[in-house]
Amino acid sequence: MNSMKRSGQNKVYIATSLDGFIADANGKIDFLDTFPFPENDDMGYYQFMNQIDAILMGRKSFETVLAFGVEWPYSKPVFVWSETVETIPVNLVDKVKLVNGNALSVLVSIQKEGYANLYIDGGKTIQSFLREGLIDDMIITTIPVLIGSGVPLFGKLDSIVKFSCVDSKVYANGVVQSRYSRVR
Repeated sequence: MNSMKRSGQNKVYIATSLDGFIADANGKIDFLDTFPFPENDDMGYYQFMNQIDAILMGRKSFETVLAFGVEWPYSKPVFVWSETVETIPVNLVDKVKLVNGNALSVLVSIQKEGYANLYIDGGKTIQSFLREGLIDDMIITTIPVLIGSGVPLFGKLDSIVKFSCVDSKVYANGVVQSRYSRVR
């Protein structure tokens, strides 16, 4: 566990299937569309985004966002953590930066650029930050569907990581959203 004193917070905002997967076995997130979003309700997303300075996502999450085929959805700076991606699409050069190294070195390099409150996105990225004790807050939206296999939200940990559920809401469509804060 990391005991480094740091400013800011690292937060997660993610959806999972009832059985804990963030994507199916083919890396698709179609299961998210099985329950329509409540009308005129962003489920706290914009409030969450107002609390963060930048986004750190892994390569697969970055590729998933690119595959949506829509205009770049983020107004905040995005850092893509990858050892294999070498270039950013030309239209995103001023919006996206590549970072590599271990979780702590990636965090330090982003914080040196003046970004303290980070949105941590992507299965392996979240798992790496959890293993290093670098996640402070998680908002997990559970879609009540079982997909059987796929990309798990959580992975192997070296020790127990304690969180406290500080809020939970059940939406009319049956989706549950819970917020957990790290107990230190």
